[in-house]
Amino acid sequence: MSILDQIIADKKREVALRKKIFSAQYWEKSPLFERVTFSLAERLQKSSSGIIAEHKRRSPSRSNINSSLTVADVAKGYEAAGVCGMSVLTDLKYFGGSLEDLNTARAVSNFPLLRKEFIIDPYQLIEAKAHGADVILLIAAVLDRNEIKLLSETAKSLGLEVLLEVHNEEELDKSIMPSLDMLGVNNRNLKTFDVSLETSKQLALKIPNDFVKVSESGISEVEAIQELKTFGYEGFLIGENFMKTDNPGEAALKFIKKLNL
Repeated sequence: MSILDQIIADKKREVALRKKIFSAQYWEKSPLFERVTFSLAERLQKSSSGIIAEHKRRSPSRSNINSSLTVADVAKGYEAAGVCGMSVLTDLKYFGGSLEDLNTARAVSNFPLLRKEFIIDPYQLIEAKAHGADVILLIAAVLDRNEIKLLSETAKSLGLEVLLEVHNEEELDKSIMPSLDMLGVNNRNLKTFDVSLETSKQLALKIPNDFVKVSESGISEVEAIQELKTFGYEGFLIGENFMKTDNPGEAALKFIKKLNL
């Protein structure tokens, strides 16, 4: 069983348990459930940097990235730096995140928040909305076309934007549909964890211009973004490059200033 298969198996058990503890109706009563969401897609299109900065404590490939900083401080730092939005990992077992992290980030910021999670059930979309998310991530590698359609259309009905992530042309072909806002190309091979920006370059021309193109993982240099922009990318998800520093917000600010020179 691959690490991705294991994560999904664990996620199915987790979601089933959470449903027993908190009903969807419980989350629909959240004060945040009726808030008007921010558009990440629009901000990416208007931005000169297009950066989505991530809060991530650890990952399956790195046991510890940064566990010493509070989510609130990271969110405030990123917003002050002028990033377009923030990705918040909410998986506990493999990434050390939680829905409370999303809630905390929402309490201290006024920019788009992406719930970065292995979403397999519409229930998780209701959770995301109730905890202040504006955008949800769908991963084509773990969903079939019907599941992508159901989850993306449900997200849109809740006022959430959808970032659909692919790793290859096969995943892209099965995923393209009107209920997506952004198409992300993950440069990290989920089986080997190797990273190559060539993945984004190779898939760029195959992504219809109806969608905002986002490149994810392995972006650590300004030059990489400058090159990817020539392939039509408007969004760039950056996590470890900022989070491995003592001050992610300051690191993001320096990066953006260098990019805009």
